[in-house]
Amino acid sequence: MKLVLSWLQELVPVPSAADEVASRLALRGFEVASIEPAAGSRGGHGREAVIDFEITANRPDCLSVIGLAREASAAYSLPLQLPERTMPPAGQPQPIDVTIEDAELCPRYCAQVFEVRSSAASPAWLRERLEAAGVRSISAVVDVTNYVMLEMGQPTHAFDLAKLGGRALRIRRARAGETLRTLDGVDRALEPDMLVIADAERPQAIGGVMGGAPSEIGPGTKQMVLESAYFKPASVRRTSKRLGLKTEASSRFERGADVNAAPVAIARAAALLQQIGAAQPLGPMIDRYPSPVPPVTLTLRASRIEHVLGVAVADPEIPARLQPLGFSVDVGRPTSGDRGSGIPRTSGVGSRTSDTVWSVNVPSFRVDVQREIDLIEEIARHDGYVSLPATFPELTEPQPPPDSRAQRDRLVRQLLTACGLSEAVTFSFIETEAATLFADAGVLVPVANPLSELFSVMRPSLLPGLVDAAAHNRRREHADVRLFETGTRFTTAGETRGVGAVWAGAGAPPHWSAATRAADFSDVKGVVDALGGAIGVTMEYEAVTVPYFVEGRAAAVSFDVRPNISRRFGLIGQIAPPILEARGLPPGDAVWAFELDLDALASLKSADEMRAESLPRYPSVVRDLSVLVDSALPAAAVRGTIRSSAPSTLARIVEFDRYRGKGVPEGRISLSLRLTFRSPERTLTDAEVDEAMDKIVSALASAHGAERR
Repeated sequence: MKLVLSWLQELVPVPSAADEVASRLALRGFEVASIEPAAGSRGGHGREAVIDFEITANRPDCLSVIGLAREASAAYSLPLQLPERTMPPAGQPQPIDVTIEDAELCPRYCAQVFEVRSSAASPAWLRERLEAAGVRSISAVVDVTNYVMLEMGQPTHAFDLAKLGGRALRIRRARAGETLRTLDGVDRALEPDMLVIADAERPQAIGGVMGGAPSEIGPGTKQMVLESAYFKPASVRRTSKRLGLKTEASSRFERGADVNAAPVAIARAAALLQQIGAAQPLGPMIDRYPSPVPPVTLTLRASRIEHVLGVAVADPEIPARLQPLGFSVDVGRPTSGDRGSGIPRTSGVGSRTSDTVWSVNVPSFRVDVQREIDLIEEIARHDGYVSLPATFPELTEPQPPPDSRAQRDRLVRQLLTACGLSEAVTFSFIETEAATLFADAGVLVPVANPLSELFSVMRPSLLPGLVDAAAHNRRREHADVRLFETGTRFTTAGETRGVGAVWAGAGAPPHWSAATRAADFSDVKGVVDALGGAIGVTMEYEAVTVPYFVEGRAAAVSFDVRPNISRRFGLIGQIAPPILEARGLPPGDAVWAFELDLDALASLKSADEMRAESLPRYPSVVRDLSVLVDSALPAAAVRGTIRSSAPSTLARIVEFDRYRGKGVPEGRISLSLRLTFRSPERTLTDAEVDEAMDKIVSALASAHGAERR
């Protein structure tokens, strides 16, 4: 909203320059986009000083000079002088029939017939003021309608009466198949839920958005009809969006106009048209208002003001702060205390022995004020937020413990960062093509109003975004990519939290002492194992077939939540090359990935329940075991059998060799494991360890046909 300083000063005699006015209003919640100071020119005419304000969506009343002038009046404690807007005198009935057929979308519609007496250009003062406010001058009548819109925030529109079929105006919804050429020369197809201003035959304007070319006034116009109405904000917003037509009128109506401004805007336009000799009103104004909107009355309590602001405000100050803003405040009614108010005491605020209650009538132009808290905001806003004390509320109960999920997420991020991965943040909205590579189309959650095809569905997995991030890095000559992300996945079954990672390039940073090798399954598995160690579980792996992983290079990850009860934790494997090529990675790239379900950790002990154990006091006993087993037997199965058959003193199992070749039968492999035994209470004897080893060998032979080498 561009505010011309001289225009403001006609309504409020502020003595300050533009920058000081801008600063004072900025402290009251109005962001200043720019200031154009006044300047002279060669012709002797000075350029107007203009302040450009960014008006928030909840303050449509300040999309006008009067609205900002009212704020300046309260800020400077100066009177507000409203311009002349006397209603046209009574006379013969208007030569036009006005009917509201849809009062839901148009609760109020006003119209006034004028005799056009001059089609000359507007006077210089009117043209210059409009141009300073960023509006192009067109003709005297159109300039007046724009002037009233800028001054009052109420759009109006003029029809050529002779071009209205049946000399009638019907405010109704569009009918199927109707079209209208708007003032911008575009033929627009109308939909049945769009509000139109029609004559007896066809639409002549789109309600609250733009007028139509068929009834546009011109040099030959002898009589015109000036409309001023209130349109339902949601209807204007929907119509404007569907037609792709954003106008000064629609931007005001869709935020919420003043239902009582419609007749006043016609009165103001009539005064201006007569002042410049452009038109003369004919007869009384038509005001169709079938169901008047009752005024909003709110109760304001002094105790509530004190509680919210943290400081007591003197009772006489309440009307003094609200009345300049247009509120009507009755005399405060004292009550005995604030018992039953439900308002807790606040540290640093004095105790009240009595409370004062006001009844406040909200002006119709303040559509944003609906509750008591809105009135309290007005009191604080115009006193200045800087005057509020910095106090802390009194704590009456301990803070709740932190969410264990947040602690686990933090632990996961810290551990993966320590493992050499970099955290990534990708979009929750992705394209359907990327989503279907990692999930069935039937579980996808579509976005109702996507910004584009690239954001058409919610991500069912973290891997699509991470793969695209890896492709982005690889295309920019980043050879080694290690990324992870924690976030939410979305499917038709609901939302789940997970952590995913991708690893491409070298398995370890280059070093002069050894040749660089490519990352493999063991590198990514090591990260998952480290994560399991951090949360206090042992990860188990089982070969699975997954559509987006390479056959034979994928595994399901699980852990025991209770003895003999395992839970699936996620998947790990190499992403299939066709998927990598489809997402733009260079041919030949190998990308390893895992995705784990963080919600599965809810069954585990929280981080604050985990306790560190003391370092061992007694020495350990290490024994190596080499066995011949089937080459297809998973190492996890061997480890599981060893743990189930060994005593509790078995502390650790590590595979250190796998051999196939001379001396080993076909279809078999030699698997070597290092077993560590330790007791927290005493030093183990060789006999105890030998007995444990015999049980382990016997169990392996029985379960897997293993032979000791």
